[in-house]
Amino acid sequence: MSFALAPARLAAGLFLVNSGLAKRHLSPEAAKGLRDMGTVGVPQLKDVSPKTFGTALAYGETTLGAALLLPTVPGWAAGLGLGAFSAGLLNMYRKTPGMTLDGIRPTQEGTAIAKDVFLLGIAGALILDSVLN
Repeated sequence: MSFALAPARLAAGLFLVNSGLAKRHLSPEAAKGLRDMGTVGVPQLKDVSPKTFGTALAYGETTLGAALLLPTVPGWAAGLGLGAFSAGLLNMYRKTPGMTLDGIRPTQEGTAIAKDVFLLGIAGALILDSVLN
């Protein structure tokens, strides 16, 4: 693990572990709401039950966060996982009506999701660092 990228991995990893752990006990309504938001970016999710989606999201975020925190996980591998996850979030943001003013700039409602562009930037840095070093 690149020492220079340790702060980025730590910040993203802790954020994702916390987010994943918070989703472990979603109510059925909350799980359905998250699943329905996800279907905007990935239409195939409509075939997944809300309970299954909520559980998978909780474990997926926690696992991805742990991979970022573990120095034994190569930067390129952690970066690929983080890149895929953040690209999915940004695709949902881009396609959800009312989230953007013009397809890019966020509305007030879209700001909470638009910040995920930082996760994509961290993913790119992890991958580039692994390739170049």
